[in-house]
Amino acid sequence: MSRAYPFLVGITGGLGSGKSMVCHFLSEMGCALFESDRVAKELQLHDPQVIEGIKVLFGLEVYSRDASGSLVLDRKKIASAVFSSSEKLAALNRLIHPKVHNEFCKAVLDARNRRTKILVKEAAILFESGGNEGLDAVVVVAADMQERIDRAVQKGMGTREEIMRRIATQWPQEKLIAKADYVLFNRGSLEGLKKETEALYLKLLDAALSACDNR
Repeated sequence: MSRAYPFLVGITGGLGSGKSMVCHFLSEMGCALFESDRVAKELQLHDPQVIEGIKVLFGLEVYSRDASGSLVLDRKKIASAVFSSSEKLAALNRLIHPKVHNEFCKAVLDARNRRTKILVKEAAILFESGGNEGLDAVVVVAADMQERIDRAVQKGMGTREEIMRRIATQWPQEKLIAKADYVLFNRGSLEGLKKETEALYLKLLDAALSACDNR
């Protein structure tokens, strides 16, 4: 039996895989986009419960004010702490992920009201956080490890050693691929990635049309 739109698609992949660019292309093609990591960062600056929880976990000094009085979070200090402590990483995830899920539920309702066919949920740790539950399909963006590291360095995400430590905290790419409904290989060419994404979009649209109607 078919159901109402939207068709829910998770997009994930390891650090430096290119999943954000794939999501950008899908958004240009007409998909609604929910960026879990961006929403999580906004919660860290605007949600009182999250702010208080982070202060308890990492100390009052991780927050400061800029010249305009806006709240600033020392993300490098947080990253250094969580990527060297699995316990703190788990505690941070428990604090934030339920609230991100609530925001995603709002995005689903909004997409339904707009009769959007496909809603894409981008998340770096989709499976690890249980964020794949309730989705219709999951796409894993994969890439060569060396290219992933080089790409992350070029983006200023840290030194090679820091990036390798961050990658080590994520699921291995092979494990992600084994759980994926679709796999998109990013071979480094932006033009090639866009073509691969266009082909993926047609597959997702076909799946959406088969699974959903516009009730």
